[in-house]
Amino acid sequence: MSVPSPRVRKVVIPAAGRGTRLLPATKSQPKEMLPVARKPTIQYVVEEMVGAGLSHILIVSGRSKRAIDDHFDPDTSLQAELSRKQNAELLEQLAFERLDVHYFYARQSEPRGLGHAVLLAEEFVAGEPFVVALGDSIIWHGENHSLMTRLIETHLQACAAATIAVEEVPAADVVHYGIVEPKHEVGPVFPIADLIEKPSVEAAPSRYAIAARYVFNPQIFEMLRRTEPGHGGEIQLTDAIRQLLRAGWPVWCVRLEKDQQRYDIGNFESYFRAFVEISLRDPELGEGLRAHLRRLLAVGEENGS
Repeated sequence: MSVPSPRVRKVVIPAAGRGTRLLPATKSQPKEMLPVARKPTIQYVVEEMVGAGLSHILIVSGRSKRAIDDHFDPDTSLQAELSRKQNAELLEQLAFERLDVHYFYARQSEPRGLGHAVLLAEEFVAGEPFVVALGDSIIWHGENHSLMTRLIETHLQACAAATIAVEEVPAADVVHYGIVEPKHEVGPVFPIADLIEKPSVEAAPSRYAIAARYVFNPQIFEMLRRTEPGHGGEIQLTDAIRQLLRAGWPVWCVRLEKDQQRYDIGNFESYFRAFVEISLRDPELGEGLRAHLRRLLAVGEENGS
């Protein structure tokens, strides 16, 4: 796997949403900390970023999100205890604490939208190109196909102001996503002319939905400042990207490949699916779980349920 240019080394992970669609599970813990198989959701995101060669991570969190900070703080007493007990297996589970990454934190004191959360990162970004990776979305991919590497390479090669990951969704589902309008025939990477937030099925310009990963140049901050707050006083990132397009800046997309899957931990249906599918990939327990599910389904069919 190729390593992206060191010119892109910073990541902003917005993690300030309230997670109301996941109540009561999120009443006292962030949705980004909900476990998916062996790890909390946001740990998958951080490991994806580090795997793509990124080294500086700003997590934008909100009220009652202290658990995120605590999770990434090395627990030296726990490590010492496991070392004393010579428990190498559990020590390996804490390997994420030893990743070569620098963590920074910012607070979004009230929910003012994804765009506002990104705007809080301007000082951290300090004029460099940077990545935005939503903290409640896991991108699962094969070992040799890093979506982030492709995004960064496309962004630099196309001299884009913004580069967006997209996935093809069923026509009936476009109403749930930001949908891009390609400039021309779609390939693995392509420029766009516009994007629409949650269009009707009839108004959707394509079936390519924004998929929780972005690369931006610093121009996005000026566009965010120009963006008027919408419903609920929130500043939408998609509105700022449209401002880039209207100002003549190029915006490109990178399509998820067939072995790449986005898991959006936004409601219980998608959360349950993510937990089951990722658990089935577990090298130690996956096959046993698969056999158990088959038995359950067989019993259900026998009982007519």
